Amino acid sequence: MKITRRKLIQGGLSLSALGGLALLKPSDLGAGHSQYFEGLSQAIKQAELTRPTLIIDKQKLDHNIASLKRRIGQSYDYRMVVKSLPSIPLLQHIANQTSSQRFMVFNEQFLLKIIEHFERADVLLGKPLPALGAKKILEQSSQAKGSAIRWLVDSPERLENYRDLAQQRQQVLRLNLEIDVGLHRGGFSSEADFVSALGVIKSSPFLEFDGLMGYEPHIVKIPGDEKAHLTDVLDRYHSYIDLAKSGLGEAFPQRPIFNTAGSPTYQLHAGLGAGQSQCTELSAGSCLVKPSDFDLPSLDDHVPAAFIATPVLKALDKTEIPGVPGLGKLMAWWNPNLQRSLFTYGGNWKATPVSPQGLRYNPVYGRSSNQEMINSSHANPLAMNDWVFLRPTQSEAVFQQFGDIAVYDGDLLTERWPVFS
Repeated sequence: MKITRRKLIQGGLSLSALGGLALLKPSDLGAGHSQYFEGLSQAIKQAELTRPTLIIDKQKLDHNIASLKRRIGQSYDYRMVVKSLPSIPLLQHIANQTSSQRFMVFNEQFLLKIIEHFERADVLLGKPLPALGAKKILEQSSQAKGSAIRWLVDSPERLENYRDLAQQRQQVLRLNLEIDVGLHRGGFSSEADFVSALGVIKSSPFLEFDGLMGYEPHIVKIPGDEKAHLTDVLDRYHSYIDLAKSGLGEAFPQRPIFNTAGSPTYQLHAGLGAGQSQCTELSAGSCLVKPSDFDLPSLDDHVPAAFIATPVLKALDKTEIPGVPGLGKLMAWWNPNLQRSLFTYGGNWKATPVSPQGLRYNPVYGRSSNQEMINSSHANPLAMNDWVFLRPTQSEAVFQQFGDIAVYDGDLLTERWPVFS
């Protein structure tokens, strides 16, 4: 057969294409548990756990608390974000370590829990609560009447609702005004409305201006320079502080609360030089347990401290897709990390597998809250009754799906911390 120049070129291109495909073909990432997760597996088996469990590593938690304390120093007060840490023992541990009794809450249930369990609780609402909800809290709890609750008001309409509530109850309410510093999720964005609101508060015998809250997580997520974004946020925040001082005069509080930040941004504020910020306190919660959504450059010194552990119910040495014979085998040929099928107790959580290495959700089979298929390569040794570990993408809501938190001390599971129902 005569070999032509065209055939040589076509053959070369075909070989090149095959070589390119070979480079794209996933490599086998399968392995057993790392030393850390093998130790955690042994602790779980010794504790005789049988169902999905949320675990907090206390040593890693304490590392993150120490990082936060070191960063904030004496420049700001620290306020715990309760929705990200929904457990009284967990909050008590953090409160003891940080010497803080300041809490940010986001609903009636959490607010009532905090004022019930912390006698010196200083509570700031993290989102506006309908005035009817505030009324119910004040009626239900005698502690609420004397506690330091700072109600959040985000608009002229809500201010009218709270003024009416205060007048009806003949009770003084502390109000913090939410300001829009760039997130554009609500809050006062008009200086005219803000000044008018100050006038309403000043004229009412039952309303007290307590400070401001400006939330700015967007500055680490939008394009551009983070420090420049922070400067823009603080310029806007400072302008509202100036308006409050001039609008209230002698009614301006001696110790106002100027709250800002969150886990993604608290270190940016903490890194400012003296006199660059008039804010008085920083809020943070998730960074203390560091779910994967908080794998940010601004939190490099924090470590993951929370994991989901779930037992393997069935371990199969092949992958089969219902209704499509041979597809599982083809997928496993292309990607060796899809060779085996592990079916776990529960699933479909906001979480990703982290141990053993190489685990992944099947892209075709689908998710399940009952028995989740997680694929692995043949190099993965897990069998029935072994444990898979996942890392939550967030802590709020996820922490409340597993019952009591199991606390790991680096050797054993030593405590169980109830979560909010």
